[in-house]
Amino acid sequence: MTDEIYMREALRIARNAEGRTSPNPLVGAVIVKDGKIIAEGWHRQSGTPHAEIHALNMAGELATGATLYVTLEPCSHFGRTPPCANAIVAAGIKKVFAAIEDPNPKVAGRGIEILRAAGVEVEVGLLAAEARKLNEIFIKWVTCKLPFVTLKFACSLDGKIATAGGESQWISCEASRKFSHHLRDINDAILIGVGTVLADNPSLTTRLVVGKNPVRVIVDSKARTPLDSKVVADKSARTIIAVTEDAPPENISALKNRGVEIIVTGGERVDLNVLMRELAAREITSVLVEGGGTIHFAMLSAGLVDKVLAFVAPKIIGGQSALTAVEGAGFEKLFDAVKLKNFTAQPLGEDILISGYVTEV
Repeated sequence: MTDEIYMREALRIARNAEGRTSPNPLVGAVIVKDGKIIAEGWHRQSGTPHAEIHALNMAGELATGATLYVTLEPCSHFGRTPPCANAIVAAGIKKVFAAIEDPNPKVAGRGIEILRAAGVEVEVGLLAAEARKLNEIFIKWVTCKLPFVTLKFACSLDGKIATAGGESQWISCEASRKFSHHLRDINDAILIGVGTVLADNPSLTTRLVVGKNPVRVIVDSKARTPLDSKVVADKSARTIIAVTEDAPPENISALKNRGVEIIVTGGERVDLNVLMRELAAREITSVLVEGGGTIHFAMLSAGLVDKVLAFVAPKIIGGQSALTAVEGAGFEKLFDAVKLKNFTAQPLGEDILISGYVTEV
């Protein structure tokens, strides 16, 4: 039970850097000696020292003969920083509890091999499920070469995201809106379709909480995004617009001249599968989809959504022409409907936040 307590502490402190370590994982490390925690550390940002190094530096000479609890297998290769496994051996750590092996093919058990070869006792698997959930984004990106995609929407009790007249501000309560901006802060990118740009002219920035702005990704087959739209003009965040080969060259040139990055994929419509791979190649490991019903269905039907977050307000809007959270062609058979796994429901202000996974976690 004591070992579990120490690992839970490592998991807890790892989240201190949520949304800051991409494309690296979230990692926490705790060093224990004589039944007491003597040092802690967590990875803060890509290119900076890893969690184990922070903890070892804090422990100093006391690390000799101590036990290390770490949420992910210590790295074994020279990347942006030197390997942690060698530093652990040099510090004289006698035992290491690693929650999970590193899924990165550059590590994949080699860090554990280095430790054991040097006489360090290693146990793997303590709170493994929690550790995998902690790094669900990193695991998806490093193993599938795709970003982890979260589909988020706010709707009324009858599934409407706007009234028949187009009014949508605000269906959800203040607490839900604040949490939505937290989601923007911790995701690498936010994605919408050009229809939302034309209808709402959103800025897609993080405002209701203190945090970073995500990369803005617009799915825009014909490059119709106006040059005076906020996602182009305000320069508060990087903007990527995905277009097709049919997009007018003059529109593409005009957007590029405004500093927009262009990804060309697909003929008549943007190939979302290719777009996701292109984003992953740019080290965008997580995408928050926050558009309208058309792009929501497109992402779901393409099998690209990993997680769904629905903020359901206790309101009934009605109206046959009122927009719903997921539109498009829809699924003809109930058997084909997207079924959420491991779903939860929790109160959030006046609303209920329903979350679940499309894919197994």
